[in-house]
Amino acid sequence: MAEGDAAQLKEEGNRHFQLQDYKAATKSYSQALKLTKDKALLATLYRNRAACGLKTENYVQAASDASRAIDINSSDIKALYRRCQALEHLGKLDQAFKDVQRCATLEPRNQNFQETLRRLNTSIQEKLRVQFSTDSRVQKMFEILLDPNSDADKLEKSANNLIVLGREEAGAEKIFQNNGVALLLQLVDTKKPELMLAAVRTLSGMCSGHRARATAILHAVRIDRICSLMAAENEEMSLAVCNLLQAIIDSLSGEDKQEHRGKEEAVVLDTKKDLKQITSHLLDMLVSKKVSGQGRDQALNLLNKNVPRKDLAIHDNSRTIYVVDNGLRKILKVVGQVPDLPSCLPLTDNTRMLASILINKLYDDLRCDPERDHFRKICEEYITGKFDPQDMDKNVIAIQTVSGILQGPFDLGNQLLGLRGVMEMMVALCGSERETDQLVAVEALIHASTKLSRATFIITNGVSLLKEIYKTTKNEKIKIRTLVTSDKTILYSVATTLVNCTNSYDVKEVIPELVQLAKFSKQHVPEEHPKDKKDFVDMRVKRLLKAGVISVLACMVKADNAILTDQTKELLARVFLALCDNPKDRGTIVAQGGGKALIPLALEGTDVGKVKAAHALAKIAAVSNPDIAFPGERVYEVVRPLVSLLDTQRDGLQNYEALLGLTNLSGRSDKLRQKIFKEKALPDIENYMFENHDQLRQAATECMCNMVVNKEVQERFLADGNDRLKLVVLLCGEDDDKVQNAAAGALAMLTAAHKKLCLKMTQVTTQWLEILQRLCLHDRLSVQHRGLVIAYNLLAADAELAKKLVESELLEILTVVGKQEPDEKKAAVVQTARECLVKCMDYGFIKPVS
Repeated sequence: MAEGDAAQLKEEGNRHFQLQDYKAATKSYSQALKLTKDKALLATLYRNRAACGLKTENYVQAASDASRAIDINSSDIKALYRRCQALEHLGKLDQAFKDVQRCATLEPRNQNFQETLRRLNTSIQEKLRVQFSTDSRVQKMFEILLDPNSDADKLEKSANNLIVLGREEAGAEKIFQNNGVALLLQLVDTKKPELMLAAVRTLSGMCSGHRARATAILHAVRIDRICSLMAAENEEMSLAVCNLLQAIIDSLSGEDKQEHRGKEEAVVLDTKKDLKQITSHLLDMLVSKKVSGQGRDQALNLLNKNVPRKDLAIHDNSRTIYVVDNGLRKILKVVGQVPDLPSCLPLTDNTRMLASILINKLYDDLRCDPERDHFRKICEEYITGKFDPQDMDKNVIAIQTVSGILQGPFDLGNQLLGLRGVMEMMVALCGSERETDQLVAVEALIHASTKLSRATFIITNGVSLLKEIYKTTKNEKIKIRTLVTSDKTILYSVATTLVNCTNSYDVKEVIPELVQLAKFSKQHVPEEHPKDKKDFVDMRVKRLLKAGVISVLACMVKADNAILTDQTKELLARVFLALCDNPKDRGTIVAQGGGKALIPLALEGTDVGKVKAAHALAKIAAVSNPDIAFPGERVYEVVRPLVSLLDTQRDGLQNYEALLGLTNLSGRSDKLRQKIFKEKALPDIENYMFENHDQLRQAATECMCNMVVNKEVQERFLADGNDRLKLVVLLCGEDDDKVQNAAAGALAMLTAAHKKLCLKMTQVTTQWLEILQRLCLHDRLSVQHRGLVIAYNLLAADAELAKKLVESELLEILTVVGKQEPDEKKAAVVQTARECLVKCMDYGFIKPVS
């Protein structure tokens, strides 16, 4: 009875439909559905109700009903087409395309289906273009950021995606044009660290390489606000703001990637006033108690990098003159800070050293004697102005300032030592009962005693006081400093003692069989002392470092050749190498001047001593910022000792750490890469890329990854008759993730630099396509990103090569990766895959896929 009623209701619904009463038809079909269980009838009713949904623009219901009909009969062509129409209206073009494809497969001659296929194909391609376009992504980020109801995770994710967009020219301009700077400042005002960092990093990307935009952002954000953010205790925030300010300075200084014409050229104003204002604010930061130690360090770093001329062939040193006139006293104040005094500014372990480096760079940047005399006069007035018989704290600060200058421009420091009362005050402070006074005085005496004439004065006037301090003080730092005198036998003795303390002498390998044989023949067998075991040695090294042994070693290295023999140099090199063994201690060594002290030891002395010093340099260069460890031109002197370790006569650890050091240096500047190339290191680096030892191969490949940025290195790869490129391609197929990462980075840069290398890559091995696909599917995002960059370079290089790639499985890989949601971690990967797809669309090769 119910089945009959259902059929009757269906016919009733059909009549209503023909009369265009779709509401009544829907009601009839719905009633019929409740009365039947017949599958064929159910499919028809759902399909008919879907048609009503399309007519009444209830597309969600239409799609749902059509799906139910398809669930019953997957070949129901009417239901498939109706669902396609509903999905198209709902904007689900991929799914609609899939349905009409099935319809066209079932009825290939149906013109309606073919027309819908063509229309959806066009719509999908347009949607892909819009989806991948910068405008769309920026707009989406803004919508989320402007929505007060966005949850914290979504807000943070969007802000981080802005960082990626800000680094792209199109994205940066779109953010800027859409009032993005004001929005980013609102993020800063939230005081939420993650959002503040994201905003600062986005601004940094927007300022890079675009003078007009950098100028506008500087004025909008204001230099005082930027400096207040850099003054924060948060190290990560301070560094991010430093990078922002550096990007602004680079753009204002003329390192502008954009060519401006017409109206744009007119808005690029003279930037000298802005640069001077930035310099002035950085100098003010040096003496402000509101600035954290981290912030002060970043201000000094920016001054060190941007004020002195990068090339002395440039005539203009006006920025240095401005800083000398307006900021030298402020820098001297930082150099003269004594941490134990209540008036001390917030400092880090590096602050005073960075200030000494800045003084040295400024002094070296002066062009003539009148300029140097003016510089010296300011220093003299500052120091003598501090002398006060009624205030011992001021006297201590004056001597601390002299000590700091002695670590910078040594000639200037020696002139200041000749000032009336300076040497006498140093010796007098030794007699003070305060440990702070003693420590500052002894430190200054050590720096002063590196010249024989000054040492004679100390022997005459201060040795008895130094001995007394050594006997009475319980402070290890003071004790170890008082040991430094001008007698070469004392220097050698102290160096020997330190070698023994650190167990840095050569130990012959003990062969157990020979020991047993010696015992059997009743010969004396020397046994290891319990306190020569590693735990005890490590403990002694820690105590030496804590006591300030690096400062002492640095002063001993500066001693006149008459008292510093080659044998003593070798001993000092051994001690340095032992102290550098633990990576955690290397920051302390650099902070106390150990990096620059090692350079002369690596260049002069015995062969053993030079190798030991070079190895210690390699350990430091591998993990330290070269600008801090080897300030100024010294960094170029480090290259030769490191290259000397790339020798088969050296042990594997020396080879490995030298490669790590060269990798770090080669990542800093092209001038350093040029220096490494001129030292003929390239063949040695290539040899280690063939090594069976995993770590050596990895380190060599990472070094080559940095070196290929250099044009002369690229020419080696371009030359005919060599397997350099083949080796890099095959290393991309290694199982070792780190080797793959480095090799893929090298290949990405090589293929980006020269189209010829893109074509050559496909000829060096038959495995190239398989290796490329593996890179693009790699689990490690950095490897995957580099693989996708290589793919893009190949696609952009040649249409025929692009066609070959599109016909392979690579297109499917790019599509899958490109359709992912670009979170902060995957943003670069997804963006590069999408750029590859857009390039395919430009060629007209791409086919729309679901």
